[in-house]
Amino acid sequence: MSIQKGQAAPDFKLFNSEKTEVSLQDYKGKNLVILFFPQAFTGVCTTELCSVRDSLNVYTSLNAEVVGISVDSIFTLAKFKEEQQYNFPLLSDFNKTISQAYGAFYDEFVFGMKGVSRRAAFVVDKNGTVQYAEVLESAGDQPNFDAIKETLSGLK
Repeated sequence: MSIQKGQAAPDFKLFNSEKTEVSLQDYKGKNLVILFFPQAFTGVCTTELCSVRDSLNVYTSLNAEVVGISVDSIFTLAKFKEEQQYNFPLLSDFNKTISQAYGAFYDEFVFGMKGVSRRAAFVVDKNGTVQYAEVLESAGDQPNFDAIKETLSGLK
């Protein structure tokens, strides 16, 4: 079951594509958009993260930071970030614990792959409470970015 609005966001400690450990506590006092995505270098994931990259100033103006999380390795995420020039952290949930904790996890995915992050979006407020939660059934769908921005506007 996925995390719902009003619940405390599950804590995490994950490594980013620069091999630095990042935790939810690093964002305490800030609003945070957490985007889970299935796999680097795939069409829908690239489109989703590029749209965030291209509008990061909107999230910044709404006093929010953004992170992307997938089960890809830090090395894969580093190459993906470099190629696409992402301007926000990509975190590796290689051990799949955080995707599961947020309820953003496919036990079975396409081509027989097991254990892949679902496409999902969460807004966590300055106090660590989830203010928006969306876990998508289809990996081909995009999060509702307008609803995410509207939620952030209400937290300013």
